[in-house]
Amino acid sequence: MRNLRLSSHSRRAALGDRGRRAHPDEVVAVGGYLDEQFCQVEDLQDDASPNFTEEVVTLFFKDSARLISNIEQALEKYPKDFSRWDAYMQQLKGSCSSIGASRMKSECMSFRDCCGQGNPEGCMRSFQKVKREHGALRQKLEAYFQLVRQAGPAGAATRPV
Repeated sequence: MRNLRLSSHSRRAALGDRGRRAHPDEVVAVGGYLDEQFCQVEDLQDDASPNFTEEVVTLFFKDSARLISNIEQALEKYPKDFSRWDAYMQQLKGSCSSIGASRMKSECMSFRDCCGQGNPEGCMRSFQKVKREHGALRQKLEAYFQLVRQAGPAGAATRPV
């Protein structure tokens, strides 16, 4: 996935601000979904790889969907196997960190705290929040990438899956 970082022309067209890098709050329209790590991913995008950020985000959503499915299966098949649940959630938390998905990462940490406390109900509640944050982040980033695509050639990329 290529970066959500836009060329200065595309960024101006999508965000209306001359040459300024998109701030995470602007990218997702609501603060707190992404952190500075997302901007660092954007910084890796260049003319040789104009869709880098979007490609990275697409891979994140593929991987995170797989991890969420693994966690759901573990919760059903292995009741109160907190170490297994924690190991799966640690993988998801790492994926969230890699793209700067701060709200999802925070919920992953809450789930892991509940595992450490041996609290299955807390794990279930927290896991539902992880899934909600995942869906909300997907919607926000899909809207952002739509703006990028409308901005022109540097915006052409694949839709996050």
